[in-house]
Amino acid sequence: SMNHTTAVEFVLLGLTNNRHLEILVFLFLVIAYFLILLGNVTVISITLVNHFLQTPMYYFLRNFAFLEITFTSTFIPSTLYSLLTERKMISLPGCFLQMLLFFYLGTCTFFHVATMSFDRYVAICHPLHYTTIMNNRFCLHLVLACWAVSFLLMFPPTIMIVQLPFCGPNVMNHFYCDTSMLLQLSCTDTGFIEGLMLIILIIIIPGTLIVTAVSYGCIGITILHIPSSTGRKKAFSTCSAHLMVVMIFYSTSIYRYIRPAQRGGQHSDKVLSFFFSVVTQMLNPYIYSLRNNQVKQALKESMLKAFSSSPML
Repeated sequence: SMNHTTAVEFVLLGLTNNRHLEILVFLFLVIAYFLILLGNVTVISITLVNHFLQTPMYYFLRNFAFLEITFTSTFIPSTLYSLLTERKMISLPGCFLQMLLFFYLGTCTFFHVATMSFDRYVAICHPLHYTTIMNNRFCLHLVLACWAVSFLLMFPPTIMIVQLPFCGPNVMNHFYCDTSMLLQLSCTDTGFIEGLMLIILIIIIPGTLIVTAVSYGCIGITILHIPSSTGRKKAFSTCSAHLMVVMIFYSTSIYRYIRPAQRGGQHSDKVLSFFFSVVTQMLNPYIYSLRNNQVKQALKESMLKAFSSSPML
């Protein structure tokens, strides 16, 4: 029956079928996940305990760090387990849950990046009005809006996908349960859902990119008017690092999702997904937070305090 789901699990082929390469991928993912956790836990901890870092910028960075931990935890542990045990199966409910969390948290990431760029725009272009505009209430509403809008956008198509019948091949050429791959494996017409997903992704990715690009464009114009060459150099150094991560994140995401899905999945799709879901997440805490002089000073003070309070051996 077309209304009956016969598939009870999916096979995720992973990043490669070469065992030697799988070992290298496993080692890289272990290191990357450790750095993601270490960097983001450090950001959360240091911005919570240091009263000098109780500003809107660090409030957004703290939420962004929490988002990165949850986002990468939706697929990296399961990918590591698959690489370690060579078990590539995932249950149908597990696949649906991973798909929902991955795209919900991924959508939140885009909105958080846009929100942080807007915060920097207000701070640099309108410094006298910064504390008035970016007050605690407004910052809280922005963060809650990121989570709420992401849920409202991703929940309807997810419910539609969960109700699809899967009675054909159950092999997915990916390392996590990808929406486009799932739609290809359904044994019914998915044209409406694919169209809906494309519209939603256009709203999310190019939409947030416009906000981010305009914010950094205005920041760049303001920086050019800084009279001090040292100040301009420092500001451009910070912004260029941010823009590098943003460009990798958006370019790979746009090419991966704002185009027709390739039947059966392509190796390039997995590589692009790996870049925006692992590589950029590994760089983010170090680019956005840990390079910051205030954060480095706060870390240094915390370490000195910890060492000074420890008993002498």
